[in-house]
Amino acid sequence: MISAFNNRSLVFAFLSLFALVACAETEFLVHTAKTVGSDNTPASVGDYKVGKPYQIKGQWYYPTENFDYIETGIASWYGPNFHGKPTANGETFDQNLMTAAHRTLPLPSSVRVTNLENGRTVVLRVNDRGPFARGRIIDVSRRAAQLLGFEKNGTAKVRVEIMADDSRQLKLAAINRTGGGAGQPQIASSPRQDVVATPLPNSGQPVQQAANTAPRDPVTVQPRSGVPIPALTEKVEVLPVSPTGIFVQTGAFSKLENALRMRDRMFSLGPTQISRFRVAGAEVYRVRIGPLQTVAMADTTLSQVTNAGVSDARLIVE
Repeated sequence: MISAFNNRSLVFAFLSLFALVACAETEFLVHTAKTVGSDNTPASVGDYKVGKPYQIKGQWYYPTENFDYIETGIASWYGPNFHGKPTANGETFDQNLMTAAHRTLPLPSSVRVTNLENGRTVVLRVNDRGPFARGRIIDVSRRAAQLLGFEKNGTAKVRVEIMADDSRQLKLAAINRTGGGAGQPQIASSPRQDVVATPLPNSGQPVQQAANTAPRDPVTVQPRSGVPIPALTEKVEVLPVSPTGIFVQTGAFSKLENALRMRDRMFSLGPTQISRFRVAGAEVYRVRIGPLQTVAMADTTLSQVTNAGVSDARLIVE
């Protein structure tokens, strides 16, 4: 009889302990789920920032609200070293979201980035400043680099164009959230000077999603102001690909004699050409070195040009 009673007591004690452990585990899992959700889904867009002109390594940058922006050049990507850190407009950088850093566009704004080597194109939200390596026009998140097909290569020839309507909507949402206005532009944090880059062969195969990873649902945010924010989606479109080359543009001049002098200065660095075009009804003479076959060759030539005293030289893709 005593033995039976002791056995029942032991069973009851064991079940009570199991229930307590299960309850504790449940609370832990709920807490963990809340933490993961808050880290991976942005609560809202950050502050609306444009910013004053600033200088990095002798190069001046002029942030501006430009809803007609289109530029070709070289893209890079950034990820682990900045994951979880604040962006220049107060958001938290997540390398797995579809975002990017740009030197001069408003924060936040929306851009379409097209890889000119394989035709893949995605839409990204610009919420950070950078890149600050010469010869790069945009720094995309790691996830964006995967979908654009250049994560392993580290760089790609791209076209970047602003999505005007989405960018205006992001501006309105950010201003309404903070109660601020566009009349107080500033750069919110120190510019980054690190660029993650390592080279990969381009597959050249048009695909709708990057291999090895399944698409995630769009991240759509509704801020406190009630203004809807354009979704962060992983949609990849594929456009036709045309041959492109990389050029170092050393200057654009209104007088031919100035262009000729620049050509003579640069002639020893590579095939140098002068092209004439019209801007706002006026003739302009553009001096370029190229085409250059690889990003590495273009980087080397750009460095030689800047060392020769042409501080505003830049890489162009055509």
